Amino acid sequence: MRRERSKTHPAAGQPRRDRIHQSDEKDPYATPAKLPDPTVCPTCGAMYRKGRWIWGAAPADAQRTACPACRRIADGYPAGIVRFSGPFAQEHADEIRGLVRHVEEREKKEHALKRIIAVESEADAIVVTTTDEHLARGIGEAVHHAYQGEIDYRFSEAENVLRVDWKR
Repeated sequence: MRRERSKTHPAAGQPRRDRIHQSDEKDPYATPAKLPDPTVCPTCGAMYRKGRWIWGAAPADAQRTACPACRRIADGYPAGIVRFSGPFAQEHADEIRGLVRHVEEREKKEHALKRIIAVESEADAIVVTTTDEHLARGIGEAVHHAYQGEIDYRFSEAENVLRVDWKR
């Protein structure tokens, strides 16, 4: 049975330390302060409203500033890198790319900052770079769910990048 915390307890109004996302403090692309409502990204058309980036039509007098995803894309600085390797990945490259794009489309509808930067072919792998670490994880999980194989997640706090390696 779970105990409810008293509303008068000193810790009742404090955020739980285990739920604070450490990487947000070090992410150079995170919005540093609340932007004025509404703000629109001149590159992609995403709109900042009520504290988050969404898709929608912005008024003509909206403030203009580049969203974090567009800044990451312009700088070539991904938040997630997904690498698909092995003979199976090479044989099913078109199917994997299709699944990757499907996951991006689904996520991008609800979360304007979750985008793919690039899908590139290397000699022995397919490499997908993303603007969001959660999108990278979601892409890795979708391919793992569809084709099994081995998957490995590594987060680098120094680079603030999630690396997902999948192989079969």
